[in-house]
Amino acid sequence: MRIVALVSGKVTEVGYRRFVQGKARDLGLSGSAENVSEGRVEVVAEGGQAELERLIHWLHRGPAHARVSAIDVQWAAATGMTEFHVF
Repeated sequence: MRIVALVSGKVTEVGYRRFVQGKARDLGLSGSAENVSEGRVEVVAEGGQAELERLIHWLHRGPAHARVSAIDVQWAAATGMTEFHVF
């Protein structure tokens, strides 16, 4: 399975992408986290459905200084990503 999550709120310059990378790696997921327009972060992750659901839970929490206001999650078929990168 694959998710593409667009995270809004105070999620830039607070260590959010590295936080997501750590959680994704702990869960055995591959993908990426990248700052995009309007101060949002796009998270793409692939792996098992249960692990992706756990990651979505962590996306809502974020690191200590983050304040997540909304997350838009789209589910799709995996494309074969093999690592988790931060851009």
